[in-house]
Amino acid sequence: MGLDLLLAAAEKAPESGGFDLLGTILWPLKWAVELILVAWHWLFTAVGLPDAAGITWILSIVGLVIVVRASVFPLFVRQIKSQRKMMEIAPEMKKVQAKYKGKKDQLSREAMSRETMALYKRHGTSPMSSCLPLLVQMPVFFALFSVLNDVTKHADAGVGGVGLLSSALTKQFYEATIFGDVSLHGTLGHAVETQNTIAIVILVILVVLMIGSQFFTQLQIISKNLSPEAKTGQAYQMQKIMLYVLPLGFIFSGVFFPLGVVVYWFVSNLWTMAQQFLVIREMPTPGSEAAKAREERLARKGKAIDSSGKVVPMAAYEAEQQRMLDEVEKAKQNAPKRQQPVGKKRAKKKGPNA
Repeated sequence: MGLDLLLAAAEKAPESGGFDLLGTILWPLKWAVELILVAWHWLFTAVGLPDAAGITWILSIVGLVIVVRASVFPLFVRQIKSQRKMMEIAPEMKKVQAKYKGKKDQLSREAMSRETMALYKRHGTSPMSSCLPLLVQMPVFFALFSVLNDVTKHADAGVGGVGLLSSALTKQFYEATIFGDVSLHGTLGHAVETQNTIAIVILVILVVLMIGSQFFTQLQIISKNLSPEAKTGQAYQMQKIMLYVLPLGFIFSGVFFPLGVVVYWFVSNLWTMAQQFLVIREMPTPGSEAAKAREERLARKGKAIDSSGKVVPMAAYEAEQQRMLDEVEKAKQNAPKRQQPVGKKRAKKKGPNA
């Protein structure tokens, strides 16, 4: 809802007069968005697509998704590693929470906060790391909304955007349609007002697909990629609630967002769904159903995962397991025998008649 309010505020912002703080903040991102859109548009027209066709601009938006999601992929990998570490430190985190359970005074809260932060620092993770991809993508999404929103105003004024989206390209972008008269800048609300049946059908289908893709992505995580321990905590219950609540946000967004933004969001959801599928398949959470399925697939191929997490031939895995077993046995043999307490030794020497 917060994002919807910001977008509505941007939509109602005055075209001139006063200092546009939001526009100033978004200017670099809008410039980058226009650069990527124009570059893809040039590429598609170079291979023969009509420069003023709606499909050309839709493919340019898809290209924008590819560039943005590929650029944040390293952050996604970091997110996965951070989530793994957060699971590893969960037992230690519970000890810290149990230590200060019921203590509401300021000193106890500060001490708990310090110990928690020290725990994050020691393991090189933090809850914020799990949000990095989303935090990077949302400003880009907001900038795209602003660019599409400005196209209508700029086309009427005969001017271009903030960067490479010239006045001629702006006019082409504004007049581009698909399926006859479906504008890339029209919303579902506007389609209902104008009784544009084709636009209504397209936007409703996209919104339904957005909800379905978001639901399936979350379902993959909680059904296959969580360990049994993770399914017993409060965080798991929250994830189950969000599984059904979060996709509903697309209903409201789908009504107010232009078709071009809805296309961007839907394609981005498809990328997330495919990316999550590959991660769950190849980098599953240890102890989860996905991890067991991966081990079974590797075993059928004569491979296994060694102690360092690498995939190795089954012979190398068995040799490592045997070596580790031998080390344990050797450590047991070399361990000093437990000595009997002195008092008991003396009692044994004295005997019952002492």
